[in-house]
Amino acid sequence: MIHTDETTKEAVHTLEGLVSILEDGKLGYTNAAEHVDSPAIKTDFLEYARERALFIVEIQDEINKLGKSTDTAGGGPLGAIHRAWIDIKSSFTSGDTEAIINACVTGEEAAIDKYKSALAKNELETSQIAIISKQLNSIENTLTKIKAKRLS
Repeated sequence: MIHTDETTKEAVHTLEGLVSILEDGKLGYTNAAEHVDSPAIKTDFLEYARERALFIVEIQDEINKLGKSTDTAGGGPLGAIHRAWIDIKSSFTSGDTEAIINACVTGEEAAIDKYKSALAKNELETSQIAIISKQLNSIENTLTKIKAKRLS
């Protein structure tokens, strides 16, 4: 797609929104790892946090390609997404693994919604859509794995 200034601005805004939810997820999983007793779940959460960090780099690369600097960590309007992961912190204080897992599920569902709405917009380039689709697929797989932990 040919980018005008307006579509470039929209694309950057969309990508920055994804970076915000990924930052929340990275922080959320790092905090979750510190508060669960199970070494296996702790390891998984740290892995998910690392994956989010890689996703952030991938998307920031795309933002840079659009001519926008990503050096400054300018937190945009995070809204409800941010709150989804913030809820985790309150469940952490209880040290209740089930509550922590449920909060992670809520955070991942918010991320998936954000990704799906990003893909529904048509200002992204094919390469960006490919990266976002791949990340979305991975997040959905992570959500499935986390939901499975609830049952065990």
